Amino acid sequence: MTTPKPADLQFAPTPEPLSPLLATQPQLAVPLSYLQTVAGTLQIGGKSMQQIADVLGQQRFYAYDRQAITQKIRQLRSKMPAQLKLHYAIKANPYLPVVQHVGTLVDGFDVASQGELLLALQTGMSAAKISFAGPGKTDAELRAALTAGCCVHIESVGELHRLCAIASQCGQIATIALRVNPEFELKAAGMKMAGGAKAFGIDQQQVLALLPKLSAMPVQLVGFHLYCGSQNLQADAILQTQQQIMQLLLQLLPLCPTALQFVNLGGGLGVPYYSSDRAVDLDKLAEGWAELFEKLPAELQQLEFILELGRYLVAEAGVYACKVVDIKQSHGQTFVVCNGGMHHHLANSGNFGQVIRRNYPVAFADKLDQPLVAAVQVVGPLCTPLDVLADKIQLPKAEVGDWFVVLQSGAYGATASPQAFLGHGVVAEILL
Repeated sequence: MTTPKPADLQFAPTPEPLSPLLATQPQLAVPLSYLQTVAGTLQIGGKSMQQIADVLGQQRFYAYDRQAITQKIRQLRSKMPAQLKLHYAIKANPYLPVVQHVGTLVDGFDVASQGELLLALQTGMSAAKISFAGPGKTDAELRAALTAGCCVHIESVGELHRLCAIASQCGQIATIALRVNPEFELKAAGMKMAGGAKAFGIDQQQVLALLPKLSAMPVQLVGFHLYCGSQNLQADAILQTQQQIMQLLLQLLPLCPTALQFVNLGGGLGVPYYSSDRAVDLDKLAEGWAELFEKLPAELQQLEFILELGRYLVAEAGVYACKVVDIKQSHGQTFVVCNGGMHHHLANSGNFGQVIRRNYPVAFADKLDQPLVAAVQVVGPLCTPLDVLADKIQLPKAEVGDWFVVLQSGAYGATASPQAFLGHGVVAEILL
């Protein structure tokens, strides 16, 4: 597949949601504004869960909606200034059809392994638009990135020296960006990846000392990478960090041996999963970005700035679906038992970054218009009490054969889960 150049794409104004908000289902903390429902039945790509199962020949699967992904990305890009480019972090969802589709809508890819690098290259994305980050790159991965011609985001002085040795052996000049661990952090981030002692990037003071030495190394410095955190729902915090990055750049640029091409501002835009969450205010971000780039210092105006996002672009377009196989009572509590669970969707079980387990938005896919009844516990087939799909949640009356779906599941699902656990088999995936 050949990836169209994003510069050639025309981004329409923010489209209308595909379906009304499902106000009749209060357990859906996040409305289905990017998915479609027909007569109380959830559809992905115009197909019900049973129809998707018939196509796949599987009763446990992830289904991703192509139109929903497109809608989400176009909505974001309609708010972004021209100086700000968009990259997709493949780790969020490396399913090849998803990556290929997203590749037609973004300006580049960010990878964190040789496997992701191979996947990115096979989409037709130019190697020059692929960056390779991650704190534990092996010599083989560094050599692969060098040979492919992508930009290596250096995470430590030791990694830089190893890449220099490989470049010298190959008689090549390595294209690099320095990942900086700044002295500030992204406030209100779900996961903080900068500020203080971190495994990611090179400490700010070390970068200041390192920059003058690069001219004697077989590398070409083309950018900086400042990914400070992720899963942030506060527009003000995101904008504040980006303003701090601009100020730091004014200290770094005079020390660079060559003119820079880009700065990766990281991402940070989060996805609302729980009842207390509120989506990132895109209008506030748009206002802040307009002001930020309007007042950009002259020294920074020739740089390309990159917003690197993964979860934000694809999470809302995906669902995890499985079937109810049993309903049982224990000490007055109703347990709805499904044939899928945490081995397919670790994040939903609360074992992927949550301190206190909270329910993702869930539903019976064919009963979205039916009334709720008493709270139930929805569990999977694994022999562990950790295998919880939903805890004490109100749903319509459950029946064996119902399709149970976990929404907001387009990111960090199949490949972020221990699918081999207890030998229940791998989960299917499909983009429709």
